[in-house]
Parts: sequence; structure tokens; C-alpha cells
Amino acid sequence: MINTWQKCKTNVFWGEIAPCDHLVQIYESDDIVIDSLEGFVSSGFQAGDSVILIATDAHLFSLNKRLRMLGYNIDYLQATSFFFPLSAEDTLAKFMVNGWPDEVLFQKVVKDLINKARGDNRKVRAYGEMVSILWNQGHTKATVQLEHLWNKFCETEAFCLFCAYPRSGFTEDAADSINHICCAHTKVIAGNNRSTTEVFYRRA
Repeated sequence: MINTWQKCKTNVFWGEIAPCDHLVQIYESDDIVIDSLEGFVSSGFQAGDSVILIATDAHLFSLNKRLRMLGYNIDYLQATSFFFPLSAEDTLAKFMVNGWPDEVLFQKVVKDLINKARGDNRKVRAYGEMVSILWNQGHTKATVQLEHLWNKFCETEAFCLFCAYPRSGFTEDAADSINHICCAHTKVIAGNNRSTTEVFYRRA
């Protein structure tokens, strides 16, 4: 997989995210993904984008703490529809039916959210951990289906989507599983620890 991707440094990566990009990161620790989220979200605010964050409660708490330390007024950003921090578990429950992502419900939930975030024709970037929750629960086929629904939705709605999976969730046939997940995305954020997350790979 790596041979089909080219490297890009972080200082240009966040500034070159396109509305149609579908990013993925497979991370070793929470600190690593929070570092990436800090760059993803703060660069979005700096660009005037609306940011949707569908994450676990622990990650929402950690990122909000980071953003406040950077001087962002989280309450104001939410009140002005520039920031939508949402529970991944609660959002997932809105379109899951008998353990499977319902396409009609998914389209309605996500489209309503994107429309709210778009506001006065703003660009939108979104982060989601719902796929990670399904993956960690062992629902591999449901995870692949949800990635498919995201990709299908992205074909009609221009916005940047960032997904993340903990490395611990890949146990049996880890290399094949990781390759499969990466190939469902347009860009891969690489790095196994905080000192190497400055290197990214994207399809050549």
C-alpha cells in the first residue's frame, strides 16, 4: 500500500485539504489522534470553515480542552454554527437498525447536519469515530458499509471527512485489514507515535 502513496509534511498538509478529501488515521494512542484533531479543527477555524466533530466523549473533552488552551471560544463557535461537537455513540444510534447502518436514515442525519454547518455557503470539514465504534465492537461488515455510505454521500456533497481507528482494534490479519481500510480513503495520516505524526501519505 505504501508504494502507491507519496509523503507530505504537516505544515502543508493541513493547508492543502480539499473539500472532497476522505482522510483516515490508524493511531497508537489517544494523544496521537488528539494531536491530529487539533490541527484538523484549528486549521478549519482559521480558514473560516465549519467543523463537525463526531467523537467519543473522552476525545471531545480532550480536544475542547486543547482548543480552549489555544484561545478558541468554544461556546461562541457553537452558537454561531462554526462548531458541532457531537457524541459518536448518540449519532450512530440515530441510523443503526438491527446492527446495520440504514442508508435512508444515515442520509437524513448527515445531510441535515451538513446543511446546518454550511450556513452562509461555508466550507465544511467533519471528523467521525462512528466507524471506529463499529469496528471495535467486531461489526466489520457494518463498518465497511458505513464507510461506503460516507463515500457515496461525499460524491454529492463537497466536504472534507476525517476518520480514525485505534491500532489496537486490528488483531487478526492486521496488515490486510489496515490496507483495506486505507484503500477506502483518499489520504492516510501516518505515524506510530507523537514524534512521527508529522509525516503523512496521500495517493500519488
